[in-house]
This record gives sequence, C-alpha cells and structure tokens, in this order.
Amino acid sequence: MPDSLLNTPLPLVAAPMAGGTTTPALARAAAAAGAFPFLPGGYRSAAQLHHDITGLGDDVSDFGVNLFVPGPPVADRAAFAAYAAALEHDARRFGVALDPEPRADDDAWTQKVELLLTHPVPVVSLTFGLPQGDEIAALQAVGTRVLGTVTGVDEARAAQRAGVDGLVVQGPSAGGHSATFDPARTLAHVDTEVLVERIRAAVDLPVIAGGGVDGPAAVRRILDAGATAVSVGTMLLRTDEAGTSPVHRRALVDPAFTATALTRVFTGRPARALRNRFVDEYAAVEVTAYPAVHHLTRRLRLAAAAAGDPDMVHLWAGTGWRHAPQGPAAAVLSWLAGDAPAPGAPPA
Repeated sequence: MPDSLLNTPLPLVAAPMAGGTTTPALARAAAAAGAFPFLPGGYRSAAQLHHDITGLGDDVSDFGVNLFVPGPPVADRAAFAAYAAALEHDARRFGVALDPEPRADDDAWTQKVELLLTHPVPVVSLTFGLPQGDEIAALQAVGTRVLGTVTGVDEARAAQRAGVDGLVVQGPSAGGHSATFDPARTLAHVDTEVLVERIRAAVDLPVIAGGGVDGPAAVRRILDAGATAVSVGTMLLRTDEAGTSPVHRRALVDPAFTATALTRVFTGRPARALRNRFVDEYAAVEVTAYPAVHHLTRRLRLAAAAAGDPDMVHLWAGTGWRHAPQGPAAAVLSWLAGDAPAPGAPPA
C-alpha cells in the first residue's frame, strides 16, 4: 500500500474493535509503538466519533476511522418476533424488558460521513458492504483514502468496481463481526493467507489482512502471502489500554471456554465469539436481522455483563484467543512484529 497511507514503522494495524474495546488510548498506544491505528465509528454517534478523533491528539497524524455501512431492514418480521419470544425467559431472569418490534438503525451513517467530509481523516474503512451513493468519491475528494473490507473474491471485485483505494481482507477466523456483505451467507473456513493470495490474484488493489493472528508466525505468513500490513484485534483484547470489559477479560483466560463459534445470536449478523450458553441455547432459533437483533439483545447482554455472567455476554474472540498476552499494547505489537518476546506468559 502506498507509503502515504500506512507510513508506519511496523506492518501492523490496530483493528477498530467497536463497542468500547478500541479506545483512543489504545489507538494512541498503537501509533506510539509504530503501528497504524484505527478508531471504530460503529455504535458511536457523530459527536462521539468527533470526540474520539480529537482525543487522539496532535501527535497521531496517521490513523483511520471505520464505518458500518447500513443494510436493508428486517425482512422476516415473524422470525424476529419468534426469536424475541425465545429470549423472554432469560430476559425475565435478568429483569430486563425486550421490545419485539424490530428497530431500524443506519448507525448515523449520513451524519458520520458529513463529519468526515468536514473534518477529513487520512483513511476510512467500510465494513458490511459498500455505500449506494457517491460517498466513496466524496471522501476521496477531501484527501481520504477509502478501504473496503471484504471476505471473498466477489466482494473484492465489487469493491474495486466501486473505486476504493485498497482492501481490508478479513479471514473467517477473525473475532467479532464478519464483514461479509451477505449476513445470511455461510462462511467456509479458509486460512487468511490463502484468502489473501486468491484476492490478490483477482484484483489489482493493495491489501491489509487479518484473521487467525495468534503470534508473529501468523503475521509473517500473511505478509508473505502479499498483504502490506496485518490487522490485529484479538491479540490486543487483554492489553492495558483496551476497553475490554472485566467479564470479557476473565473469560479469555477461563479454561471453561474451549472454542469459538460463528454465531448470529447476539446481533443478527455472523460474528465469532467464545462459545457460551447463549451461543448454544439460541443457535437453533437465531435470525439474520442486523442491527435489529443487536438492539433486541443489548439490554440483556449489558445486564449479564453487569452481573459478571459470561454465559449471556458476547465474548468476541478470534481463533487465536488463547495466545492473547496481557500488558502494554506496545509490548504486544513489538512481539507480533517479531521484535521482542511476548509480554508475560501466554494464558494457559
């Protein structure tokens, strides 16, 4: 990727983990360590996003902002209502009320784009699809490089046709939401480095890639496959600067959790999380309806987190979660770059 986009000493990107995990403090620490930081725009108002950008300070000049591209409204209202009814028992157990009416939400898309046109940032990445209007060209016109997040060759070709400057290739082993354009799609397993090779053979765009990163060897494999930089998320979950919740931090080192799963039970869109009771109990009735399911389950998940119950919380994690170290983000990034040992012993 052009030096003007990722003009950083390390070929690493601190991923934009939404929901409070990627904080301005984590982004600043990543930048200070020589990585390229992203701020999450998802679930933030335009005012909150502006505050986060300002909070980076004058010493962080190269950074990106990630936006969630809005999708269609809920198509199967009956399935959504059935899912809401299935959750009632646990909702009563935690003393929360569920709204069976699906909530429409474009994540303040228009206001955030207007903010980034008025106050341009170096890079904007798009997740969950491509915008229908001329926002890509408008962002580029104010000097912003636009990246499309893709999970396959067809999506990469669509992003190239839309005029993006580069791609963020997300392998299915990545933690948190899949960026797939089609949330009903079944995601087949493929190693991230193989996916990078396929996409680079199909489109002529520079690539950042992530998914399945569990140490410096994985970083090297992805770079060797042709990525210019590697996006890191799960490996930063336990860092000092991350906003990871206490219940989530404890679960990442709890031997009771033995696997991750791709699930729609929390938000209505496929996302990889530690497999807990919520995942197992509601897998049979999950519904593809993002962000309506996110809003439906949000109060339940917040109540469970407040109660310290990891079995009813979205515990986003990639497949390499067992290797996520605790300590300063700078030490973790230096380890991933192959420049230093892991900070402390990896969790058992």
